[in-house]
Amino acid sequence: MKKTILIILVALVGFNMTSFSQEQKKEKQVKILISTEYGDMTAVLYNGTPQHRDNFVKNIKDGWYENSPFHRVIKQFMIQGGMNADGRRDPGYTVPAEFVPGYFHKKGALAAARTNNPQKASSGSQFYIVEGKPVTGTDLDNLEKRSGVKYSEEQRKVYKEVGGTPFLDQGYTVFGEVIDGLDVIDKIASVKTGQGDKPVKDVTMKISIIEE
Repeated sequence: MKKTILIILVALVGFNMTSFSQEQKKEKQVKILISTEYGDMTAVLYNGTPQHRDNFVKNIKDGWYENSPFHRVIKQFMIQGGMNADGRRDPGYTVPAEFVPGYFHKKGALAAARTNNPQKASSGSQFYIVEGKPVTGTDLDNLEKRSGVKYSEEQRKVYKEVGGTPFLDQGYTVFGEVIDGLDVIDKIASVKTGQGDKPVKDVTMKISIIEE
């Protein structure tokens, strides 16, 4: 099972990260609904990552995520899904990496999973939603020294108060975020898991487009 599941591999590169601009916040964004037995999550897809946004919309419209499982769950880290209900792990293609200043791995971040490839290209369908945990200022200072990633005061505030997984920043494409239903992430992240971090009892999802 482990060989058939895309595993998130940590890769860090130097990058100067800034906060979201007000213009980005005001832009119209694709809004989606991720429905599960533990509740619903509403998320938006970022316009700054158009290839990931458009590919995710295509997958939704094609029904790829209809009864698709969250097949890898790690508490205080992330919940990963994107395999088709029929067992296909992805559509067989990748999406070029789109690293954007200001898109970071805070709690609720929607990001693309990938295999270990030099281009850091994303899976055509697999994604994860960050749960993470609060991070101290010292942790971020040490991470900046090791990786070259620089955090704004706004990002530091979010990581300290809300939490996330900053060690993944600029190694995986963040292309959206959950704006309602963060508690659902916690519920799914707490389910009992077995080999390969797979939930003992299947946790499936359905994804629909609310606004495009």
